[in-house]
Amino acid sequence: MLVVIANDLPPAVRGRMKLWFVEPRPNVFVSGIKDSVAKKVIDYLVQYCPSESGLMIFKRTSNTPGYEILGIGDTKRNLVELSGLQLVVEKIACVENTTSCSNKK
Repeated sequence: MLVVIANDLPPAVRGRMKLWFVEPRPNVFVSGIKDSVAKKVIDYLVQYCPSESGLMIFKRTSNTPGYEILGIGDTKRNLVELSGLQLVVEKIACVENTTSCSNKK
């Protein structure tokens, strides 16, 4: 299984994605393609998507926890690894008048 979440995709890439995926929400793609085809799709996305596309890809693996998360470009979330488990963390915007931010980048 492969899940792709994008900030924005070029129209040609989005049309191509609809060949392999179901798009339940705008720029969210879900497919049950084989792992060998998933690798080709990921390679295609890396080649044809600019960094503004902000891709987050969830790919099935045979290792625990059963998935791998890949972030490509400027995503709206951070990927964090904690004890071998990949987690997605919401980026927190800092307020200019505040002296500290809990998730400053």
